[in-house]
Amino acid sequence: MRRYVKRFLRRSDAATAVEYAVLLALILMAVFSSILFVGGQTGGMWGGIQNDLTSAGLGGS
Repeated sequence: MRRYVKRFLRRSDAATAVEYAVLLALILMAVFSSILFVGGQTGGMWGGIQNDLTSAGLGGS
């Protein structure tokens, strides 16, 4: 098993695989950050609408 890992790490394919893994990690971080940002913004928007409806006497519960 060690021999296989050493041979894989010496080949140029290993460097390419590592580069793709880092690129994928950066893309996933950007996607998750965007989702959290947009989710926070829309949550605030819907919360504001709910407060406006409640203060106008039209809100439920």
